[in-house]
Amino acid sequence: MPVPEGDTVWRAAHRLDEALAGDTTTRVDLRVPRLATADLSGKLIDSCVPRGKHLLLRIGGWTLHSHLKMEGEWHVYRPGERWRVPAFRARAVVETSRTQAVGFDLADLALVPTERERELVGHLGPDPLSDRWDLDEAARRVGADARGVHVALLDQRNVAGFGNVYANEMLFVRGIRPSAAATDIDARALVDTGARMIRTNLHRVERTFTGDSRRGRRTWVYGRENQPCRRCGTPVRAGALGAGATRERNVFWCPRCQP
Repeated sequence: MPVPEGDTVWRAAHRLDEALAGDTTTRVDLRVPRLATADLSGKLIDSCVPRGKHLLLRIGGWTLHSHLKMEGEWHVYRPGERWRVPAFRARAVVETSRTQAVGFDLADLALVPTERERELVGHLGPDPLSDRWDLDEAARRVGADARGVHVALLDQRNVAGFGNVYANEMLFVRGIRPSAAATDIDARALVDTGARMIRTNLHRVERTFTGDSRRGRRTWVYGRENQPCRRCGTPVRAGALGAGATRERNVFWCPRCQP
């Protein structure tokens, strides 16, 4: 399964929306202590929408918020169909007369009145997969961030949806080293490249950045430490960057192509 990023969440939200929207819940089982007593049975499912890496399932005036983090996923089953993941990993079950949606290994599960969902996602920057995508605003936010550009890209307050895989691949394509200050690069060109990447991957079975969907050929630098750069043959280097010691992410770059 690919690392969940904005495109993964977009697909999950649209799959849930197609399966659930317009139906009435027969059972909603939220398997986290603080939400265990919530009663959403018999309520109309309005929609399911993505916001960056966040998923918002709107049910009868309430919004069930989830984040996939590194391992989360939503499955859609027919009633009575065997789950493909062990039941102990289920965190949310939403059933209608014709569909069962199950969220496994979800993080940040929350339930708020829909009118207050902005409290959960209002801090997010522009989303390249949203109908309201604002390239100029996203570029302004990234370009005003004095930290390393890799860190700036992963800050969802700057732009929502890009994760570590996208950040590494975007920077390679634009020829920018991950540690370069975001204030020193062409932020608009970089963010536009990322937006086009993530849109192109939306409907692919396997996410690819090189145009080659074969296993082991899908990325330029991500996960390719010490392997030859696909452009120049120089060994790809790896390190770690982050906003803090506990938030570091693996970075990969070609020292020749990303000077």
